[in-house]
Amino acid sequence: MVAAVCFGTLGPLSRMAYDAGMTPIGFATWRALFGAILLAVVLLASQGRRRPMIDPRSIPRRDLAALGLAAAAGIVLNLAVFIAFQRITIALALLAFYTYPAMVAAVAIVIERRRPSPAEMLALALALIGMTLVVAGQLDPAAGLVVDGLGLGLALLAGVAQTVYITTNRGYAAVPTEQAATILLWIAAIAFVLIAAATGSLDSIYEPFRNPAVWPFLLMAGLLGAGLPSLLFLVAIQFIGPVRTGILAMIEPVTGTVLAAIFLGETLGPIQVLGGTLVIVAGIVLQRAPSHAGGPPTHPTQVPAPG
Repeated sequence: MVAAVCFGTLGPLSRMAYDAGMTPIGFATWRALFGAILLAVVLLASQGRRRPMIDPRSIPRRDLAALGLAAAAGIVLNLAVFIAFQRITIALALLAFYTYPAMVAAVAIVIERRRPSPAEMLALALALIGMTLVVAGQLDPAAGLVVDGLGLGLALLAGVAQTVYITTNRGYAAVPTEQAATILLWIAAIAFVLIAAATGSLDSIYEPFRNPAVWPFLLMAGLLGAGLPSLLFLVAIQFIGPVRTGILAMIEPVTGTVLAAIFLGETLGPIQVLGGTLVIVAGIVLQRAPSHAGGPPTHPTQVPAPG
């Protein structure tokens, strides 16, 4: 839930960065870069106290393939969401994207060969309803609802990519969690630079050097909205499984909506408060239910010690 709250800051941060002159590809690049640097520092500082880093050459091919698939899913996720936000309203894009917890539950039925427990299904239903109320409350009928087939399809594609990202986590169990999170962010940063170069958008990456006002937003997005939550998110999947992680992650749009109301002056109505309450209730239901995460964490020694 801490990871989801941190990810929830990205909506307001990106809006403020765009208002200051950044573009989506530039914002994504610097966010991934600062997040990767933070995790690299954490990884180096933790050596000697926990399991050491694994030599990339010794990673089993199956784990390496899973790690590559997760990296590709993360890149597709970001690009699809950015384009969707440009073609349709953010609220509609979020409604499509946050169908992914249901997709994760469906995948779990197939991969783990078990059906989610009644408590998990109840929590999933409550969270989906609550998230829908929160995000739907942002739709402004007076502004008109733009439904673009490509934009909506890309938002759904982002949900599929997030599902792949979550469900492949245990496929690279041989790689320590801190190292895996760091690798994924470095790959994303490099990929975005290459994409910017291929599309003639490198100028957008140089924007912070011409406009220092955007640095605070980029630093916060990288440290609070990428590095820390990326690590916590992967650790969470190891401890409580992909289904529960996906459900609890729906606190993210609730957080984004509240922050937008506080910092951007967007309205927070009773229906959104009700929706946020349902998402929190879903988290309580999950906490009280027996865990089906699949046993103890695959490599518990990877979890950072407090402080």
